[in-house]
Amino acid sequence: MTRKLSEFLGETTEYDKKREVEMRRPKSWLKSVSAFANGNGGVLIFGIADDDTVMGINNIKEASEYISQKVKERIDPFPEITMQIHSTEDGKKLLTLEVMKGQETPYYYRGDGSNEAFIRIGNESVTANAAELKRLVLRGKNSSFDSLTTDYDFKDYSFSKLRERYKEWDGTSMPEKSFESFGIVDEKGKLTNAGALLADNCPIRYSRLFCTRWNGLDKSGGQVDALDSAEYSGSLIILLNEGIGFVKRNMKILWKKTANSRIEMPDFCERSVFEGLVNGLIHRDYLVNGSEVHIDIFDDRLVIYSPGGMPDGTKIQERDIASIPSTRRNPVLADIFGRLGYMERQGSGLNKICGAYERAANYEEGMEPEFYSDRVMFSLTLKNLNYKKEDVKEEALNRALNRALNRALNENEQKVLLLIWENPRITQNEIKEQLQLARSHIQKIMKSLSDNGMIERVGSRKTGYWEIKK
Repeated sequence: MTRKLSEFLGETTEYDKKREVEMRRPKSWLKSVSAFANGNGGVLIFGIADDDTVMGINNIKEASEYISQKVKERIDPFPEITMQIHSTEDGKKLLTLEVMKGQETPYYYRGDGSNEAFIRIGNESVTANAAELKRLVLRGKNSSFDSLTTDYDFKDYSFSKLRERYKEWDGTSMPEKSFESFGIVDEKGKLTNAGALLADNCPIRYSRLFCTRWNGLDKSGGQVDALDSAEYSGSLIILLNEGIGFVKRNMKILWKKTANSRIEMPDFCERSVFEGLVNGLIHRDYLVNGSEVHIDIFDDRLVIYSPGGMPDGTKIQERDIASIPSTRRNPVLADIFGRLGYMERQGSGLNKICGAYERAANYEEGMEPEFYSDRVMFSLTLKNLNYKKEDVKEEALNRALNRALNRALNENEQKVLLLIWENPRITQNEIKEQLQLARSHIQKIMKSLSDNGMIERVGSRKTGYWEIKK
């Protein structure tokens, strides 16, 4: 078969190029066979260097027989594979080994005194850790974490938040038989992990949500590191509602007038925050103990962190968001949230996150949501649509003044101080005109700031100026 190199390189997004069939160190390529079988399948291409230089395979028959023998000897169970010989336009021979997605995971490499299962992370084949190995075992049993039965009795737990949401969405009370059909309880009255995660008093301790409004652009905000923080536990529905509530109380909503109404311009698109948090709670890896979902709000951005990378091992930052197929790590939870109207079963959440930002009145180029994943985590970064770099001075001044006063300044006090900072010789009339406030109100604000030692008049009333005290 004569083909161009680009033709079979483009057949799959999962492939490894090998300069030759390494016979002295077969593990160097057999670990990719294990990883492909444990993942979504892939192709090994023998006879091509990493820089895409076509080297070719000299004894193609011997190489193919050796590959077949070693896969049978050292990969357990034996995966479904297909080998093909290709001829390039200049007559060189290449060998491709296609490994199908396995149904009997985990597929181990056994040899050289080791017994390891490999997975794909980006374009690398790495040894599966304990949590990843558990996940492979579940997949081999055609199961998932959220479908496993626990020792918790259904009768010992309440589901008021679940029932409330069902009635709100469906308009009727949730039938008792739905608890079993939804996969919340088994036929013996035991909760599944999905059921435990939806119970009002969720018994799975590491299913929590940590929310923090940091003081500044990072987690080292100075005297006051966090302006607001909260830890939530309980049903996933509680975590979702409380998380959205935390974001709402820690963001500003600006607005501008139009001819007939006004346009609201929030710091963050609520729909994007909602979809991002749903994604973090439903698709997180619950096999990773001791790690929870986090919402971190900084001056210029909001970050939602979730334990566990992409289910297929790819790196989301290297993929086209619009074309990522729906892959559900916790299918029972995803189905229940779909039935409750929290998410669509088509898996369009990531597109909605991006679409909501692009439609925002205060959206500008460069403010698009950012997705990142690696082996152990997934994060979504939403830019503050109202944050401008030139506002840093104003924010720093406000924080310094708040600390000096040891209380939060109200909005008008901050505006007056900012005007004085920009123009120390500004008059009360000029402040009145700029802020559109009554003169008596301006006088009251100025007196309060003066009495609290925030400002001081230097010189005469006519020729003097205001000084902001350090």
